[in-house]
Amino acid sequence: QVQLVESGGGLVQAGESLRLSCTASGLLFSSLDMGWFRQAPGNEQEFVAAISSNGRYRNDADSAKGRFFISRDNDKNTVYLHMNSLKLEDTAVYYCAAGVFSTRQRDYTYWGQGTQVTVSS
Repeated sequence: QVQLVESGGGLVQAGESLRLSCTASGLLFSSLDMGWFRQAPGNEQEFVAAISSNGRYRNDADSAKGRFFISRDNDKNTVYLHMNSLKLEDTAVYYCAAGVFSTRQRDYTYWGQGTQVTVSS
């Protein structure tokens, strides 16, 4: 069974940092590109960051650029989202996904259940 399990979310104050993790099982992790998306209440899901299967290529959303950094450890079947200088508007459910290197949800085949990140003032 293919599973992507996110962890690391929680309640933080604005300006603080979090590292989200997503660990995959049931798939050949090293062959898949990975992405992070998020969805805030009342909003559509939006792209956050993506990383190619070998970690060579990265892409960041404008909202994440300069603050967030995506990385992966293929030996651990894990992709990370390092989030710095968190803002109130970063509050959302964060999802990891596996598929094709892209900013589009439809290009990803497998999805995690999401982890809640809440940023307070």
